[in-house]
This record gives sequence, structure tokens and C-alpha cells, in this order.
Amino acid sequence: MPDIVVMFFLLGLLAGLVKSDLTIPKAAYDTLSLLLMLTIGLKGGMALYGNLSWSLVPELAAVAALGGLIPLALMPVLRRLIRLSAADSASLAAHYGSVSAGTFAVALAFAEGRGLPIGAEVTLYLVMMELPAIMVAIALYRRYRGAESREAMSGLCHETLTNRGVILLAGGVVIGAMYGPGQGANVTDLLTGAFHAVLALFLLEMGLTAAETLRPVPWRHWRLLAFALLAPPLLSLAGLAVGLALGLPTGSLLILTALAASASYIAAPAAMRTAIPEANIGLAMLASLGFTFPLNVILGIPLYHQLVQWLSG
Repeated sequence: MPDIVVMFFLLGLLAGLVKSDLTIPKAAYDTLSLLLMLTIGLKGGMALYGNLSWSLVPELAAVAALGGLIPLALMPVLRRLIRLSAADSASLAAHYGSVSAGTFAVALAFAEGRGLPIGAEVTLYLVMMELPAIMVAIALYRRYRGAESREAMSGLCHETLTNRGVILLAGGVVIGAMYGPGQGANVTDLLTGAFHAVLALFLLEMGLTAAETLRPVPWRHWRLLAFALLAPPLLSLAGLAVGLALGLPTGSLLILTALAASASYIAAPAAMRTAIPEANIGLAMLASLGFTFPLNVILGIPLYHQLVQWLSG
């Protein structure tokens, strides 16, 4: 059976598809997303407590390079095969080079539930892949348009780095690494203990949102829909190859594989609205949240786990 948190996603998806009046208030969703980001950061920071080392630099650099290379590989595919405009191609490349915090949380819960060894630095993968993917995709678009601007890129870099998700993730990592699992237990135990419950409610809302993008299914975008289903397993191989080259433990390898297969639906849309206003964010959300996210959390992560076990065994 799927992990219980995935069943909450399926519940939200079913409720949305049958047009139930079930809704989660925006304020509640914002609170859930903030708690999820902060808790992920804290868990990663506490794991890093006493384990910080310069030896992590090459690993994190390789992960950042992966985030930047994915948009480079996807841009010509989106332009020539999927036949999207330059703006929409760059937007989709940014979404698929960037990562999904929700997918990360599900993969982390999956790995922890099976007792897989997880490196202390896995939370940093989220931040390390996010910024390079967005910046590379925007640079490709501006090169196509012949409108590169150092000031504009600098402003976008600032906006991306100060995004609330990045702030909470990075801040949580710093706080967790400073205090560890013991000194701040009166606060951190409450947050980390509620991690799976928060994730379940977050996925319930993600199911409702995914259903909205699928009602009705826009078959006229069949090329994009095919891309959203085929890209994750192909991109997962890139993450798997990098993880194997780095010699990551099986839990970290699974998480990096899932992240490479994921697509952003929080940070990337916000950045694209500002940087490429011509892009149709609805198309990106349809692909990333309507197809890629469900595929990964329902089928992808268990399949990636089987592949990791086979290659690691």
C-alpha cells in the first residue's frame, strides 16, 4: 500500500474531481506550507549538528550543477518537440530544473519510514538546486530575447534568495545546526513530531489543487501532458547518476533521485511571474502539479526506491 500521507493526497484529488465542497482556507494552507518548510529545515539542521565539514562542498556543488544543467537540457526539447514559445519553454525549464518541497517531504518520510541511511545535508539539496535552475532558465530566455540585464538578474537573484521558502529552509537549517536535537527540544520536538501530520494536511490541499488543474483535462496540450509524464523518470536517472557518482547512502540517493524528477510549484512560479511575465504560468502548474507531482508521490518514489535498491545491492 502507499504511505499513509500519500492517501491524503489521493483523498484531496478524489474530492476535487467529484466537485466536493471540501476546501482548505488559504490562511490554513499558508500556515501548513510555512510549517512544512521550517520543519524540513530544522530536521536537516539538527542532523547537521556536529557534522559540518568542508568535505560537503564538492557534493553540494555537484547538486547545484545538476539543478543548472536540467534547464539547459530541457529548453531545446520544450521548444522543438513540445512546440512551446520561448517564454513558456524557459518557464517550464525553470519549473523542472527547480525542485518540489512537497516531493522532498514525501521522499524523506518514505526513506525514514524504511530506515534508510540519510546524509545530514539532504535538506541543503533543496536550496542548492532551486536557485541555479531558475537563474539558468531566465538567462536562456534573455539570451533568446537579446535582453540581458545585469541589474535585472541581480534583482531576481535577491528576490529568489529572499523567497519565504528559501528563508524558512535556510533559517531552519541554521537554527537546527546551532542547537541540535537536545538544546532546543522544547520547540523542535513539537515541530518535528508533527511533521507527518502537517505533511498529510499539506498533501490534502495539493490533491484539491491538482484536481482543479485537471478539470477538465486540456487534451489540446497533449504534448505538454506527455512531457509531464515522461520527464520525471528520465530526469530521475540524472539525479541517480549524480548520487551514485557521489557515493551517497541509499536514503540520500533516493531523495536526490526524487528531487531531480520533481518540478517546482512554489518558488519557480513566483520567480517566473516577475522575470518572464509573458509566460503562461497556468501551463507550468498544469504540468508540475497536475501530472508530475501526483506521478512522483503515488508511483515514482516507490519505483525510484526499487531502482536504488537494485543498483546499490
